[in-house]
Parts: sequence; structure tokens; C-alpha cells
Amino acid sequence: MKSLQLKAGVVSLLVFTVFVLVWHIATLPTKSTAVNVAGMTAEQIEYLKMMGKDVGSQKTTGFPTPAQMLSTFAHQLSDPFYDNGPNDKGIAIQLGHSLVRVALGFLLACVVAVPFGFVIGMSPLLYKACDPFIQILKPISPLAWMPLALYTIKDSSISGVFVIFICSVWPMLLNTAFGVSTVKREWLNVAKTLEVKPIRKAFLVILPAAAPTIVTGMRISMGIAWLVIVAAEMLVGGTGIGYFVWNEWNNLSLTNVIFAIVLIGLVGMLLDLMFAKFQRWVTYVE
Repeated sequence: MKSLQLKAGVVSLLVFTVFVLVWHIATLPTKSTAVNVAGMTAEQIEYLKMMGKDVGSQKTTGFPTPAQMLSTFAHQLSDPFYDNGPNDKGIAIQLGHSLVRVALGFLLACVVAVPFGFVIGMSPLLYKACDPFIQILKPISPLAWMPLALYTIKDSSISGVFVIFICSVWPMLLNTAFGVSTVKREWLNVAKTLEVKPIRKAFLVILPAAAPTIVTGMRISMGIAWLVIVAAEMLVGGTGIGYFVWNEWNNLSLTNVIFAIVLIGLVGMLLDLMFAKFQRWVTYVE
């Protein structure tokens, strides 16, 4: 197993090296025939640039190079907690706002989805009665709820939490209901034979058996929540990693946009790994 992980790490490193090398080659400046600007005024040179004329000796793609990205990473991470006003905050502060919104919406979804999923999973009648409503609400894009949330709640931060809640609740609800409804009949029959009370049976028999499926639903919900918060913050503005991406795009800073994209991916990976470890912890291996 360790040998396989080592080999996989080497292959990943090689793939990354090739990617950076191709990126570097693709963004190398190329020689071009430049317009002779000798004797021209600054206004004339600017006019030539506006007309698409090349007034330099080299032509670049305009896309950031690996060296420029490395410089941006060093600059952003050198002081991630600075605060120079509403529109100029460090990346750690922006990321913190996003994580807090995701955590609040996700925990609220857990409080609603897990108990309700537990109930409908134990009752086939309730499951069939609620299924049409779940199937209608589940496919609706979480961002479609944003205008309604802003109109009723009238607070952008709380509206963002609501959007996270509404996108997190369905995977958890369905997975919990499925996990509870598929508990082995033999275990339930043993509990019935021993005359175990319903509450005790729920916590000592059904919950441990359904835990892996419930955590799988949580893992899926967290992935969706982290995906949605970026788009939600682009709409509501203010603070957060999504707002940072949109603000840097408005400032035409592609290096900062790419930096934020990489950071979003890394944080999403860490969140997924955390739930994967939790899933292994609650899974019983015979």
C-alpha cells in the first residue's frame, strides 16, 4: 500500500511538472514586428495600442506566467490577515467569512435533514408521502432561491447561509432516509426479540448501521455547499472568497483570480478528506 502511494505521488509530481512546463512555454513572449514609435507623443502611442498595433519588441499572450503566479502566491500569503477597509481584506479573512457561512448553513441542514431523514426512513408511509415534495424541490438550483432569500431576509450574509442550507439539506436527507430504511432486518428482529425500546433501538441499532450512509450524504452536501458559496458570494458581494474572485476580475487581476481558484480547490479537497476520514471511522468492517 505504501509503495502504491509512493508511486502515485511520483506520477502526480511528474504530471504537475509537465503542466507547469507547458504553461511556461505557452506564455513565453514572442518576437514581433514593432511599430517605430520614435518621435511619437504619448497620445499617439496610446492610440496605436488602442488600434491593436504592437509598439513593443515582444508580444505576450497576456496570460500570467508561472513566475508571476509564484510571486502572487508569495504576496498573498505573506500577510493574509490584513484589513484595509471593506473592499481590501486579506485572503485569510475572505476565506474565513466563506467558511463560517458554509459551516452555519451546513450545521443547520444537519439539524433538519438527519432527524427528518431518520423519521421518514423508519416509516415507508411517510417516505412515500414526502417523496414528491423532495423530488420537486431537490433539482432547483440553490442560486434560484437567492432573490427570494434577499427579498424576505433582507440581509446578504444570512441569505448566503440560507442558500448553503437549501443546497445541503437534500443529499443528507435522502442518504439518511436510505441508510435507515436499508438496515438489515436480522438486526431489527434481534432488537424486537430482546424487546428493545424504540428510542434505544434507534440509537444503538439503526444509527450505527446507517452512519456510513449518513456521513456519505454529509460529504456530498459539504462538496455542494463549498461549490455554491463561491457563486452566492459573487452575487451578494461584501466579503468571502467568491467576492474576492469577482472583485479581482473587476480589477483585471488574473493572477489573483487564479490564486483564488487554486485556494478554493485546496480547501475543498481538505474538507472532502476530513469527511472521508470521518466516514472510515464510522464504517464497521467485518
